[in-house]
Amino acid sequence: MNPIGQGAALLAAAIHVVFFVLESVRFMQPDTYRRFFVQSQADAELLRPIFFNQGFYNLFLAIGAVAGVVALNTGHVDAGRALIVLACGSMALAGIILLITDRRFLRSGLIQAIPPLVAIAFVFA
Repeated sequence: MNPIGQGAALLAAAIHVVFFVLESVRFMQPDTYRRFFVQSQADAELLRPIFFNQGFYNLFLAIGAVAGVVALNTGHVDAGRALIVLACGSMALAGIILLITDRRFLRSGLIQAIPPLVAIAFVFA
């Protein structure tokens, strides 16, 4: 896998770590929950467990992408490719679903989907 694909996989992982921080660590801060169109502290309290869980999903996908790049660079090419395709494929599909579900998340969906799609495009290059 060429450096462009590896860089895209690592960028996708970094973006998903940021999502983890926003959703699992900082969600209850008003400036953060309002990014997700949550209007009140009461609504944020209700949604907190869901966002906490969702943040960890994003973290685990990031770990998978990083593990794939590490595997590629330590001689485990097939395992690395498999991890990258699984993690980045999940990231890209989640971004596409976000785009389809709610157009208010257009920017977030594109940020979530484009880097992993680039990584997948270069996985066998």
